[in-house]
Amino acid sequence: MRRGRFAPTPSGLLHIGNAFTALLAWLQIRAASGSFVLRIEDIDTARSRPEYTRQLLEDLAWLGLDWDEGPDSGGLHAPYEQSLRLESYAAAARRLEEGGWLYSCFCSRAELKAVARAPHGLASEGAAYPGLCRHLTAAEREQRAARKEPALRFAVPPREVVFTDGVQGGQRVAAGSLGDFVVKRADGVFSYQLAVVLDDAAMGVTDVLRGADLLDSTPRQLLLCEALGLQPPAYHHVPLLCAPDGSRLSKRDRSLTLSSLRVSGMRPERLLGLLAFLAGLTDRPEPASAYELTACFEPSRIPRTPVRIPRELWAGLPSVG
Repeated sequence: MRRGRFAPTPSGLLHIGNAFTALLAWLQIRAASGSFVLRIEDIDTARSRPEYTRQLLEDLAWLGLDWDEGPDSGGLHAPYEQSLRLESYAAAARRLEEGGWLYSCFCSRAELKAVARAPHGLASEGAAYPGLCRHLTAAEREQRAARKEPALRFAVPPREVVFTDGVQGGQRVAAGSLGDFVVKRADGVFSYQLAVVLDDAAMGVTDVLRGADLLDSTPRQLLLCEALGLQPPAYHHVPLLCAPDGSRLSKRDRSLTLSSLRVSGMRPERLLGLLAFLAGLTDRPEPASAYELTACFEPSRIPRTPVRIPRELWAGLPSVG
């Protein structure tokens, strides 16, 4: 059975761009009669808030996007909050370290800022880290460890990562554009890259459908799967939903949040119909329930490039127009 998931970060209120991705992830699995998992990616506790978790549960339920397993309903693969899964991340980090995949990084903020001013590699990690600490001697590591707690970085092998994305097609990524990425920060926080790989594997996720802004995370996650001996899911990266001027939607714009649209009186069927139209699944933005839209799901119809909301539809949103 196919298993998909939606895994929001509770650092703000869900907006219509998040709903766009959530709907497509849900439709993909429901159209295949699969199981859908809701996971809360709150590994960064400094940014995450329980009130946002409660709100996103309400917002998704309002849309009619139900789930078979999640933080409120439990399931065979609980817990469904990353903040409660830290032991598994620590165990995996130990395995990677024992396998020679990780090394200690003692770079200061100033050194990392200098790296950040260099030409960027893949966007989600900023500039590609050039391996400044990768070839330190044992004595140098011991000396620096006495002064500073290190981060742990994954030593990216010197080869291309090749994969096929279900929406974006064939991808080839050179090792040089990845850089050696952080698996555990110096403050002890495990990285998104490690956590998501382990959670998807533990929860039996077969299909990951998410926004195209995370496409460049995929080669890193494939390398982690390989190093840990895990079967990776199939990846599908859908375009981001943008304002009419092409700007990205933000959680800071409260007028675009699902909770604001609910308060304004907008019906969920109207929003779902609009999102399905923008995704290329329907010919007109007509109101429809989530389950009515399952018959319309066809991955080949989803565009590859960012989707701008037409101005006339943008003006028709209750709290924007």
